[in-house]
Amino acid sequence: MRKIDMLLAEYAVSHQTKLNIAIHYICVPLIFFSLIGLLASIPIPNVITNALPVFLVPYAHLGTLVIIFGLLYYLKLSKALFVGMLFFSALVLLTINFVSLFVAVPLWLIMLLIFVVAWIGQFIGHNHEGKKPSFLKDLQFLMIGPAWTMSHLFDALDIKF
Repeated sequence: MRKIDMLLAEYAVSHQTKLNIAIHYICVPLIFFSLIGLLASIPIPNVITNALPVFLVPYAHLGTLVIIFGLLYYLKLSKALFVGMLFFSALVLLTINFVSLFVAVPLWLIMLLIFVVAWIGQFIGHNHEGKKPSFLKDLQFLMIGPAWTMSHLFDALDIKF
């Protein structure tokens, strides 16, 4: 059995009820989005941004760095999931840039609110399920949550991963 299959199977053990699964389909992407947005809110030195082409400057932040390392992890697990997460990550970065440009409320505040509400949702789902979140057993499952969600999308689209 491939490592990704074992990790997804172990993650699925604490995600069995329809309510918990539905909550995770919404909250896992929101947590990913808001975490990257929070990291994008942390200023980085001008030395870095001045060395980049202008079109890359909005994406020069810690959130992009976390995405790059995350994508390397997904690449080790599954090329198809890597591609799916690459597209999702690009959408996340574009949306964060849009929000930072066109929403008057500070980016960090919006992302913090989304982050807190999404985690409350996660814990409601796990309370309903009656099982602890997987990441309490192994922090690696914080990375598997998005892959698990993506794997369900791939199953629905009949994409092999």
